[in-house]
Amino acid sequence: MELSLSEGLFRKFSHLVYENCGINLHDGKKALLQARLNKRLRARGLPSYEAYYKYLTCSRDGEELTHFLDCISTNLTYFFREVQHFDLLEQVLLPKLLEVKQKQRTNRIRVWSAGCSTGEEPYSVAMSIASHIPDLDRWDFRILATDISTRVLAIASRGMYHRSKIAKVPALFRQRYFQSSRSDGEGNDFQIVPAIRNLIAFRRLNLKEPYPFKGPFDFIFCRNVMIYFDKKTQESLIQRMAEYLSPGGYLFVGHSESLTGLNHPLTYVKPAVYRK
Repeated sequence: MELSLSEGLFRKFSHLVYENCGINLHDGKKALLQARLNKRLRARGLPSYEAYYKYLTCSRDGEELTHFLDCISTNLTYFFREVQHFDLLEQVLLPKLLEVKQKQRTNRIRVWSAGCSTGEEPYSVAMSIASHIPDLDRWDFRILATDISTRVLAIASRGMYHRSKIAKVPALFRQRYFQSSRSDGEGNDFQIVPAIRNLIAFRRLNLKEPYPFKGPFDFIFCRNVMIYFDKKTQESLIQRMAEYLSPGGYLFVGHSESLTGLNHPLTYVKPAVYRK
């Protein structure tokens, strides 16, 4: 017999998701939630959605709550997504930043990729910046990459991608920053080279919880994350991120996202780009 998720229980699960991570599951997500809950029911050997909800709310099993939030998160991404951002970063923003750093006599560059999914975004940023700083070893350059899903973070930290995933990566970057998983170079899996992987720290972070770091960051990428939040959560998130930007730092959001109508201290630069 196929299980059916009642409207009342859907509301309860939706509230649980919202309270824990701020994601807003609207009515159109009921079928998606039901399909993904089925996986957790099978994993836990539970007979019903009601039993699973009771387990989540009464057992205080933090690990299962993490699995639950993993299963409802969406992780669509690819290398150099929204390429206009990378063109702007390489051609305009990074050269300006390097000038400022040299005047300030500091070699510290920090980037935060929030909602990094399986790692394509932070690796793209790392490749873009590394390729435009010839004396990279003299710079204290690090990227913090965070996501709520431990599943995607495990993939990201390994840095291994199928040939089809890197097809649109610029040829020079493919040659320089990826190595075949096979010594003869004939395999279908390619791994990011250690020099790039070592620039990035992957960490689990729920954006609604306190941030266990100080910043400040020169660039923050929080792209295609706010679309899952309501206006109240969006505004709170942007205000918090603004606090972690260095003066003159830049926030990148998705091109389907906008800060219009939100109270925030940032200045519009270009579509989906804001400056502190």
